[in-house]
Amino acid sequence: MSETTEARMSVVEERLAGLGLSVPEVAAPVAAYVPAVVTGNYVYTSGQLPFVQGELPAVGKVGDGAGLVSADEAKKLAATAAVNALAAVKSVIGDLDRITRIVKVVGFVASDPSFTGQPGVINGASELLGQVLGDAGAHARSAVGVAVLPLDSPVEVELIAEFS
Repeated sequence: MSETTEARMSVVEERLAGLGLSVPEVAAPVAAYVPAVVTGNYVYTSGQLPFVQGELPAVGKVGDGAGLVSADEAKKLAATAAVNALAAVKSVIGDLDRITRIVKVVGFVASDPSFTGQPGVINGASELLGQVLGDAGAHARSAVGVAVLPLDSPVEVELIAEFS
């Protein structure tokens, strides 16, 4: 008997598993929006926070001082937010192997006023997407420093994915 599509793990999910990660359930929206929208062959995700089992592993501003989230920790959180964005994509297209290209990533970093390392933080998301999607994970990107993010999250990531 052949495996059903639901029973088999996608190549993308196998690569995530190889990194010790899995696609979580889509986080419930914290306001009036949906996690992802399909138009044509594109999925636009809402901004995704780095929730792990419904909790933010860290909160606060990113920077180099005491009481701040370190750039290294924030980079890991950006990768987590990217996994959550992939979960949002999967929720509307069913199979992550349908992704043909990550077109754009926008990353927001809640930054201490002296912090200027936003691109390095959002590299966490970009590198994760490259690891699990290969060439299809190469994308255009913005990394933006902001004063505060929802729920005091240090990072937020959204993306646009093309699929077939």
